[in-house]
Amino acid sequence: MKASITRFAYLLAAVMLAAYAYVTLRGPRGVHALFEKQSLIQAGEKRNAGLSREIERKREHIKRLETNPAQQELEIRERLKLARPNEKIFIIGQPAKE
Repeated sequence: MKASITRFAYLLAAVMLAAYAYVTLRGPRGVHALFEKQSLIQAGEKRNAGLSREIERKREHIKRLETNPAQQELEIRERLKLARPNEKIFIIGQPAKE
């Protein structure tokens, strides 16, 4: 009689442990949430890598502008839409809509 009660107690404890594990793993902090967080982390790392490449590209561009006055002048003229005296500029294509 005592052996059947202990077996029943072990079986009940095992069932309760399995139910707790099932609820814990399926809950809001379970396996699904873990995979979702991992995918968010991977997306963030990919975005950071892209931003790092963009920063490095802009640093190289700035370094080129610092060392090359002709490149610097070209950049200024292009951005500010400036022209030298007696210089003709031909604009081809549709005007940009603002």
